[in-house]
Amino acid sequence: MATTEFGQAVRRWRDRVSPEAAGLPVGGHRRAAGLRREELALLAGISVDYVTRLEQGRAANPSVQVVEALGRALRLSGAEREHLFAAAGLVPPGRGTVPAYITPGVQRMLDRLTGTPVAVYDAAWTLLLANPLYTALMGEWHGKDRNAVWRNFLGSGTRARHTPASRRALETSQVAGLRATAARYPADQRLRRLIAELRAGSDRFAELWDSGGVERHDVSHKTIDHPQIGAVTLDCDVLGVAGSDLRIMIYTTEPDTRDAGQLALLTVLGTQALAGQEVPFRGGSITADQARRLSDR
Repeated sequence: MATTEFGQAVRRWRDRVSPEAAGLPVGGHRRAAGLRREELALLAGISVDYVTRLEQGRAANPSVQVVEALGRALRLSGAEREHLFAAAGLVPPGRGTVPAYITPGVQRMLDRLTGTPVAVYDAAWTLLLANPLYTALMGEWHGKDRNAVWRNFLGSGTRARHTPASRRALETSQVAGLRATAARYPADQRLRRLIAELRAGSDRFAELWDSGGVERHDVSHKTIDHPQIGAVTLDCDVLGVAGSDLRIMIYTTEPDTRDAGQLALLTVLGTQALAGQEVPFRGGSITADQARRLSDR
């Protein structure tokens, strides 16, 4: 019964959220004003098949992480989020655990920054939400790769360019930050498992963890090696949210520069051209290969 109620709630709230409100492009014929299943899956970072099975009551016992991700993607209020957890037979994460709830105000801010790559991370550097331009710039991450610390020590890495020195500084800063987060949230079992897996899987992480270093790595510029449009250098700022440990990462460029032009081009192309499809551009259409040639001019 709980799973059926959960699926009905997801479907009802999916119909309520427009793609424009979620920062997604609108194209083609739509039978309803709400989100399609594939759009909800993209926003929540789960598979379309899983969304379908949840809505139809064929998937039981969704995890806390899945429910939290769906709540964010559906732009739920605090009361609605609690209802979704209850419908799943779960208790929302309480005090003493790393906060993952994104307030409607932060959601609205992200919705309005359609021309700027923006992402929200929690205090353990797990990606909670990214707008389409951030995903187009940095790529999609799934599973454990959504955590930046895991990604850098054990996972697929990122498109950000590093020198040996900047790599060491980043690793030291990430470990120090994770240690501070663990001290603030000692009851968070998921965080404890993450740290244990990192220590067991990476000698470098274990060495830095045991060293007790507290250095910070404040990078104001990043060069992203993008597979289609080439290298893009951007300013990177990380903002805090009052009353929360959320971290908002924003990438911007100097106006009227080659980097600004490349970012504008990526805004036009979105993720469709990156998958090899043609998209509208200046009255016609272009492919990813054509985009690469344009960015080199």
